Amino acid sequence: MKFLITGDLVVNQPYNASQKIDSQLIDLFTKSDCNIINLEAPVTTNQKKIIKTGPYLKAHRDSTLDVLKTLNIHIAALANNHIKDYDEQGVLDTIIFCQNNGIETIGAGKHAEDAAQTKVVQTSEGIVAIINIAENEWASAEENSAGANGMCLIKDTKKIQQAKQTYDFVFVIIHGGHEYYNLPSPRMQRQYRFYAEQGADLVVGHHTHCINGHEIYKGTPIFYSLGNFLFTKDSPHTDWYTGLVLQVELSNKKLTTHLLPIQQSKETFELRQFDDNQQTLGRIAKYNEIIQDKTKLEKAWNNYVLTNTNTYCNYWSILSFIKNKKIKGIMKRLKLNYAQKFGQILFLNLMRCEAHYDLSREILKNRIKKVGKWD
Repeated sequence: MKFLITGDLVVNQPYNASQKIDSQLIDLFTKSDCNIINLEAPVTTNQKKIIKTGPYLKAHRDSTLDVLKTLNIHIAALANNHIKDYDEQGVLDTIIFCQNNGIETIGAGKHAEDAAQTKVVQTSEGIVAIINIAENEWASAEENSAGANGMCLIKDTKKIQQAKQTYDFVFVIIHGGHEYYNLPSPRMQRQYRFYAEQGADLVVGHHTHCINGHEIYKGTPIFYSLGNFLFTKDSPHTDWYTGLVLQVELSNKKLTTHLLPIQQSKETFELRQFDDNQQTLGRIAKYNEIIQDKTKLEKAWNNYVLTNTNTYCNYWSILSFIKNKKIKGIMKRLKLNYAQKFGQILFLNLMRCEAHYDLSREILKNRIKKVGKWD
């Protein structure tokens, strides 16, 4: 029994899958028993956008369907930070779109309990339970509102434990991490390892728009990010165009994994297997070495924190949202504690999203250490 799991899929423009996706790659997906993608752009005609920070994504309906059908996609993982960009209706429209086209969904629903449902796949090697989680930004479902299955350590742990008691294999697919950073934060590593300890047989991540390293922890493979799969949007980041397809094989009640590097064309978004697999796999081996060494991982994380310090300090600065110099000067003199609406929205996201919280906490801790004692 073979599964293929990919990273982010966003097709937001006309795209001919049979012409732009390499035939070898199509053949690989055609022969696989169960293919899972992260469908990150809602498929909807709804025009109402939610209030949020960051870009809005919307799928090109016909081209998205063409890609899904050409690649023989069986399950669309919807727990991600963009599925609710076009409000609850966008979430529900995406679920209906998938269902109408014979594609199962996981990780999103009409309310929080529905979004958190475990997907069960019957195989000749046993029953596989799949749990799909997203870090909490703007897409999380609530008790009475549609959205993604937001990350919650207690809820996630119970789901994994219940699945392990009931089924033969447990896959946990997580949308989270730090964009354009090729390593997990120490918190991420602790949390993903904890999921493994609770019964996950496989942990797979995406969201970072770059490939990441992996490890085997107490027998459980943990892949911290597969990067982008197909994302038809320009980016100045080279890693945007490189991704990984994870092949998972179940045989004789055992699980084995294999990585296949893939590459998008910057101009046409043509998708093919990577020209030099060894070069990409060599990069990953270096990331793996750091992941296995606590000291190296913390050093890399501290360097990443330093490179983001000014950016995040500006995020947290109330004055960064005031453009008028005179008003800004008055506010400084009066020490007014005020933020515009956008500032309040941004502050909420910095506190709520696990990845932003990781960085904000470390940066503010470091700044406080420099300040020293109160006057």
